[in-house]
Amino acid sequence: MSQTLIAALQNPALYPHPVDTFQVIETHISWVILTGEYAYKIKKPVNFGFLDFTELAARQHFCEEELRLNSRLTEGLYLEVLPITGSAEAPQLAGSGPVVEYALKMRQFPQSQLLSTLQANGELGNSHIDALARQVAEFHLAAPRVPLERAEGTPAMVMAPVTQNFEQIRPFLSEKADLQQLDALQGWASAEFDRLLPLLEQRKAAGFIRECHGDIHLGNATVIDGKVVIFDCIEFNEPFRFTDVWADTAFLAMDLEDRGLKCLARRFVSLYLETTGDYAGLDLLNFYKAYRALVRAKVALFSMPADADGLQKATALRQYRNYANLAERYSAIPSRLLAITSGVSAVGKSHVAMRLVESLGAIRLRSDVERKRLFSGGVYTQQASEATYTHLHELASSVLAAGFPVVIDATYLKRSQREAAERVAQARGVPFLLLDCQAPQAVIESWLAQRQAAGQDPSDATLEVIATQQASRDPLTPQEALQARQVLTHEGASLDALIEDIRRRLPGI
Repeated sequence: MSQTLIAALQNPALYPHPVDTFQVIETHISWVILTGEYAYKIKKPVNFGFLDFTELAARQHFCEEELRLNSRLTEGLYLEVLPITGSAEAPQLAGSGPVVEYALKMRQFPQSQLLSTLQANGELGNSHIDALARQVAEFHLAAPRVPLERAEGTPAMVMAPVTQNFEQIRPFLSEKADLQQLDALQGWASAEFDRLLPLLEQRKAAGFIRECHGDIHLGNATVIDGKVVIFDCIEFNEPFRFTDVWADTAFLAMDLEDRGLKCLARRFVSLYLETTGDYAGLDLLNFYKAYRALVRAKVALFSMPADADGLQKATALRQYRNYANLAERYSAIPSRLLAITSGVSAVGKSHVAMRLVESLGAIRLRSDVERKRLFSGGVYTQQASEATYTHLHELASSVLAAGFPVVIDATYLKRSQREAAERVAQARGVPFLLLDCQAPQAVIESWLAQRQAAGQDPSDATLEVIATQQASRDPLTPQEALQARQVLTHEGASLDALIEDIRRRLPGI
């Protein structure tokens, strides 16, 4: 019946709008009929355990859920659920008589605008990632909290699918090296779970288990009317969607890294943190990234036909190993450092800090962002500044404890502020790096004007503020000068040399 219905629906006379041409996209759980202006998605009557679409009422329910849930992240993309009446051979859209099927009507968009396609064509850039970071962060902040009495998000529920991955992968492997790697990964996952258990319990109690998306990757994001849009969330299985926000975030970070976009993955995570302020959950990132990588590793093995020939088996095994190796990298012992910028506003500190994010995997902490988070709009008294630096140093200690390098993007004009930051590095046993950011006055003024014109920077600095900073700045002590690294922010070569020097001194970073 299903194939007959899909064929019969490819009739322009059935639609209340012009049809350019028909194209059918088929997945293991649905058909999508493309007509030009609109697309119609029909669910297959299948049962895979984790979803059950066998009953017509279930297909109607999940079409309605897909409409409801995706409307949280999109506007004007998911339009309505339509009954299909008549018969499989002679269907009608929203006609009279008994319903034989349901279709979700959507606005059609060009497949060429999928972020996965843009990435394949070398057209994915920082602007796409920045938009994704803001959108995912704001979505998570607003997402409904899963009721505490539900089991989702409890440590046992978190660990169950992790353990299941290893159980389901092992029968497919026969080579000693693959089995040894899997055993090592399972041992790491078990040890990490034990270490993270108090945090997992705390996250559940604090309401960080939310109604998330469940399937955020570049293939489920597109550009519509010049804006990045995330679509196609998990509607068919609540436990897949009711999860810690970091499990949702980790999927996209892993997907970017799998595609060789490590710099963009790091940028995404750091910007996500700046919006949410959820630094306390950062310790979960690598655990969830490894889990997501092993899900894909498992799927690569599952997709192998039962009668696969040698080439098909080799291809599936190669895909599996790529994801297993990615998961293994998340289990590596991290190299860390604490870097701080020092310099007046608009000298280019944020750009320097972002280069450390993208090149070294650092988490950027911005004084302008955290000040406004603390004081709702920004307060610039001495007491507020002291509180802001104290907060930055507490966050830095937490992020270092989670295994990540840190760069604090702040002016650090006072010696006492710089000394306080160095004490954090000493307490955590990590190298400390003071970045003395400098640029000609004309360049500073030009950058400030550009920043003010764009109106998107969190800093409220003016030329008067910068003049006051220059006059009141504590010069570096002789000891600080010996330890500091001068960065000429207007010269790209200076920043490139800084990155290479850090890599040379800390090869594991």
